[in-house]
Amino acid sequence: MLTEQGCRQRRQNLWSVLPDTVEQALIGDSRHVQYFCGFRTNPISFSADQAAMLLLSRDGHAVLFCDNFTRRSAVGEVFVSEEIIQPWYDHQHSVTNRHLSLSSALSTYPRTIDPSALLVERDGLSVELTSVIPNSLTSISVGSTSSSLGTVIRRLRRTKQPDELSLIQNCMNAGAAGQAAAFNAVVPGATELDVYISVQAAAQQTAGCPCIVYGDFRATNADVFRAGGLPTEHRLKTGDMMILDFSVVIAGYRSDFTNTVAVGIPTSEQASQAEACIAALTAGESKLVAGTGCASVFETVDAQLVQRGFPGLSHHAGHGLGLEHPEAPILVPHSTDNLLPGDVVTLEPGLYIKGVGGMRFEHNYVITDSGCERLSRHDLGLQPG
Repeated sequence: MLTEQGCRQRRQNLWSVLPDTVEQALIGDSRHVQYFCGFRTNPISFSADQAAMLLLSRDGHAVLFCDNFTRRSAVGEVFVSEEIIQPWYDHQHSVTNRHLSLSSALSTYPRTIDPSALLVERDGLSVELTSVIPNSLTSISVGSTSSSLGTVIRRLRRTKQPDELSLIQNCMNAGAAGQAAAFNAVVPGATELDVYISVQAAAQQTAGCPCIVYGDFRATNADVFRAGGLPTEHRLKTGDMMILDFSVVIAGYRSDFTNTVAVGIPTSEQASQAEACIAALTAGESKLVAGTGCASVFETVDAQLVQRGFPGLSHHAGHGLGLEHPEAPILVPHSTDNLLPGDVVTLEPGLYIKGVGGMRFEHNYVITDSGCERLSRHDLGLQPG
């Protein structure tokens, strides 16, 4: 889980880029509330998706606002100076609108809030909540451009702190266990759903906690050479290839890596296609250095496929990863992004060819000043070993 040290460092990073005229920041996006204080509602709970707010002050004071049922559903420790827990349900009285209960908590907060020095994350708060403190700031000047608080935070999120990387690595370990289980689960007669259940069980067992597993669990073949999405009742048959491109989400952070497993012995065409994809991934790794343009990474991956006589990429070469999927930077032909130290990114070349089938292979990396470190440890290849 996130640590107190990490949360405090992220708050310091925020204040270092906000102008001195901003004394307080009101945050409502659930990802950003967690980012700065560790609070996140468990997505596998009766209060999933319920809102909370965080009021940060430049002097270091941090206040969490939420209702009593939402607070009970928190994942991990919460690192704040003060908690304003609004009564919402007591098993004795009717319930009210939960957003309105947050408005009430904010409107009755006893400390002074100066609207002229308060920056509000308007894209993370409801209209009711933003109207509680009228005339507050909704944007600031950063350099020569005007930015919202949400945009500023998303830029900061690209540089992952050690506690974030630790959480992401836990997701990687769970995902690797799921990928290993797939080699035994992908057999003739099994359904895509059977494979998903085996992968999910292995991932959660390794994670040691209930977690979300989502992604592409679909079979391709000579006729259906491109497919994606959640698993179906399709039964695997010899000659199929099962794409397993999935994420394991723990406390909001996630992995996202892929392998493709052949049902039976792969054909020579399938093997050649897989070799090209893996070679393209290896070539892309050499470009993963801070300062490199993401369009350049795309070109390198794409060129490897073309040089081997295959079509170029029909989707991105990779993307950023963290609290969202995808997030910046994006590895596409017209990307204006450059890799930054602390970025967590994917590389995922794929080929989808009629008469052969579709496949994709993917690893995850953290960008450093001198290159990159691969975080995902699963085996790539159509067969184990």
